Amino acid sequence: EVQLVESGGGLAQAGGSLRLSCEVSGISFDQLVIGWIRQAPGKEREGVSCVSNRDGGTYYGQSVKGRSLISTYSAKNTVYLQMNNLKPEDTAVYFCAAGVPPHNKNPYDSRCGTEYWGKGTQVTVSS
Repeated sequence: EVQLVESGGGLAQAGGSLRLSCEVSGISFDQLVIGWIRQAPGKEREGVSCVSNRDGGTYYGQSVKGRSLISTYSAKNTVYLQMNNLKPEDTAVYFCAAGVPPHNKNPYDSRCGTEYWGKGTQVTVSS
């Protein structure tokens, strides 16, 4: 059974930082495209950042570009998202999502996958 387990969400002040983690089990980490999809109340899901473990290619959504960094640690089957200069509009549930190319068709980017999902972690940014 494939499992994606997120951690690291919480409450932060505007201008602060958070690091989200997602640990993967039940599937070969190195074959994945994996990243973060968020959903704010009343809004559609948005691709935040993704990475291809096959070639290291990365994707950043326009709303987080320049203040976020996605990284992976294969020894721990974990992907991280470092978010800096947080804004109230970053408030959302952040889902870890992954897929295995070529079965990773999704509305965000070829380096994202939506075949497997975590349960999400809440990020709340206060002004």
